[in-house]
Parts: sequence; structure tokens; C-alpha cells
Amino acid sequence: MSIELDATTYVHAKPATAHSYILPAVVDVLENSFQEAKETSVFDLGCGAGGAAAVLAGKGYDVIGVDPSEDGIAKARTAHPDLPLEIGSGYEDLSSRYGTFDAVISLEVVEHVYDPKAFSATMYDLVRPGGIAVMSTPFHGYWKNLALAVSGKMDDHFMPLKDHGHIKFWSPETLSTLLHETGFEDVDFEYVGRIPLLAKSMIAIAQKPH
Repeated sequence: MSIELDATTYVHAKPATAHSYILPAVVDVLENSFQEAKETSVFDLGCGAGGAAAVLAGKGYDVIGVDPSEDGIAKARTAHPDLPLEIGSGYEDLSSRYGTFDAVISLEVVEHVYDPKAFSATMYDLVRPGGIAVMSTPFHGYWKNLALAVSGKMDDHFMPLKDHGHIKFWSPETLSTLLHETGFEDVDFEYVGRIPLLAKSMIAIAQKPH
């Protein structure tokens, strides 16, 4: 069996376990950045089966999301029929289709994309001037990678035998460079899942200039 992947394809598998440590931090970021949830629009880029979008909608945010996975969106529509979650790719001109938003989130997605610069540019276009992008991805730092190597867990972490697994491995430096080169400013990081040096994921918060 062959699987054809092209420039419009990325595969997003967002495990529910990651929500337990990523979503509370994302909610805190949004609450600290905007005064009223009901007045804040959020775009979920790579929404998967809609788990994060449903949590944010439940807190009063006006959420729209897209994902290229037909199966993911079918599950999202079944589980969350009231949410506007549609098939769409981070390589499309989504801002022309949906407009711009106070915040754009993309959780555990960028490590799956083949063209992160195009993906980040799409994210930038979706953010209103003065708005923010919130992007999470597995954390790769020197001490964590050393601990993985010493403990023999490197293969499990990098998942080479998993179909459509991670193909990009980001550090704070490389992810910050990607966002700055896209045009974002004031890139900050939060580390979640463990102590910062061994964090499971990192969350980049970046602002689009006014």
C-alpha cells in the first residue's frame, strides 16, 4: 500500500493525554491576553477531532477550526456538532476564507508539517494586528535529549516506526527563529508536562505587530 503525501498534506495526531498539560497553559495565556472570553475570537489551526476547540468554546471563546484530516473532522462533527470545524490545510490561504482572529492556536501540529515556513506564514495571516499566536510542540532541549539517550528512550521519543509521526524536532531557538522570520514579535515560551529542563512540550506565544 502506498500513501501519497504532497505539499498540501500534513498529518496531525493529537493525543488526548497531551491536553491534560497543554490546554490549562493555553487557557491561562488566553485569559491573561484578553479581558473577555466572549469577545475573543480563536482559530484552531490543526484542530484534529476538536478537543481543544470544544474546551475553549466551553469557556466562552468564539472558536473556528480546520484540519486536513477527513477522518478527524468527521469525528469532530460527531462529537461537537455545534462547532464550526472544517477540512482545511495550513498551506491554504485561510485568511481569505475565514478572516483574521484575536488568537490563533496550533497545538502539537508543527512537528508534523513538511513546510513549516508556509505553515507559519498562514498562521501569521490569520492573526489580527496586535493579536497572538500560540503554538505548542514537543520540547527538544540539550538536557532532555541527553536524558533520553542515557535512559534508552530516544527511539520511543522520536517514533521513527509510527506512520505519519513527527518529522521536525524543534528547540526554543529554532521555533523562535521560525516565528520571528515570519514577522511575529516578542516570542515567549512556557514549558509543560514536567520541569522545564525535561518538559514534554513547549508553548510559544508570539505577537503580531500592530
